[in-house]
Amino acid sequence: MRRQWRDDLINAWNEHRWIHLPREMGARIAPLIGADADEVAVADSTSVNLFKIVSAALRLRPDRRVIVSERDNFPSNIYMTQGLIDLLGRDHELRLAEPGEVDACIDDDVAVVCLTHVNFRTGAMHDLPAVTERTHAVGAISVWDLSHSAGSVPIGLDAADVDLATGCGYKFLNGGPGAPSFFYVNRRLHDSWAQPLTGWLGHAAPFDFVPDYEPAPGIARGLCGTPPILSMASLDAALEIFDGVDMEQVRAKSMRLGDLFLDLVEGRCAAHGFEVVCPREADRRGSQVCLGHPEGYRIMRALIDRGVIGDFRAPNVLRFGLTPLYQRYVDAYDAVETLREVMDGELWRDPAYERRDLVT
Repeated sequence: MRRQWRDDLINAWNEHRWIHLPREMGARIAPLIGADADEVAVADSTSVNLFKIVSAALRLRPDRRVIVSERDNFPSNIYMTQGLIDLLGRDHELRLAEPGEVDACIDDDVAVVCLTHVNFRTGAMHDLPAVTERTHAVGAISVWDLSHSAGSVPIGLDAADVDLATGCGYKFLNGGPGAPSFFYVNRRLHDSWAQPLTGWLGHAAPFDFVPDYEPAPGIARGLCGTPPILSMASLDAALEIFDGVDMEQVRAKSMRLGDLFLDLVEGRCAAHGFEVVCPREADRRGSQVCLGHPEGYRIMRALIDRGVIGDFRAPNVLRFGLTPLYQRYVDAYDAVETLREVMDGELWRDPAYERRDLVT
């Protein structure tokens, strides 16, 4: 099996079939996010793709200067946007909304509304169709980061008429560490969008090796350099689990898992001062549950040592991802039971957990 996999990769490289991988894999992801096959491609990291599509969005609205995001958006999204503003040097403004105030920040001065569908820290989920409609009502371009929703939540990009989007391959898509990202461009923009990283693979004829850049048609102009073949192969294998899967059923199980987890925490760990940070209503929550506690870091370290693999997000959040394709309800029960044992026995007080590592 391992030798066959290696030989297939070598043959794909030698025959230049790898050049089609970004679009072929995009076509596999497209049904999971409510897009057509020719609207999605796989390449680069989420941060790089965000840079590309926010740049493209600003070019589509050259007479406007405001970019709306959230103060609690994933920091890399904010940093990339700040860097883009500095690079352009055209007095763009990054307007950061507080929770619940996004709509109030969207007005006729806005060029781009750039949000993450599911908040990385709290699991709170935006109403993507409603925010996109509000964005278009003022003539702005919608940009969505789907990193915490693709593969666990039915998204419906085409149905909502979203303009541009990106998302990672290593969370609910299961591509493993370093898996490449994907990006989406609505077909109505295929002839008008342009991104600044005009690498050879985004050229209309990459193997002609001519000195002048001519963008490829459609989604392919979003490509840049040679794709990471080994990482692409891993993601390709991971996507096989979604073949024939109904995302509505995935979402239904995700919500039930989250409700069960939170019910168990409230019933079995009520005395230990946990705050439910994620929305309690399942339809407002992504596929994660988040608890706040002053000793969140040490508690999570204790859980990880006992086989419950969540993570900690500053300042005090314990985050538990729910992967309904392969997690069972008993797994939620066992996780909360381990949490109860850690708290009842004060196991988190172990001095080893006082040292803060870079990540949990």
